[in-house]
Amino acid sequence: MVKKKKSFDSYSKKPLKEEVGKAMRRYYKQLENSKPVGVYELVLKEIEPPLLISTMQYTKNNQSEAAKILGLNRTTLRTKLKKYNLI
Repeated sequence: MVKKKKSFDSYSKKPLKEEVGKAMRRYYKQLENSKPVGVYELVLKEIEPPLLISTMQYTKNNQSEAAKILGLNRTTLRTKLKKYNLI
């Protein structure tokens, strides 16, 4: 039997996917009868900047280290940082 890897580290209280799931349920509930459009892009625009900011702070602005932590190419990280005016 293969154990499933949880999506959180030893410091987290709950898996990240649980927290995202709760946030998305709240979002859809607030819409009432409206039909959402472009939710995927909306979510990315909401979560990507704080993810980049917190990772850059954690690495003391070391882009190579941050890219490695995020699983991105350094050039991709720089592109994303520029996209959100973070550099």
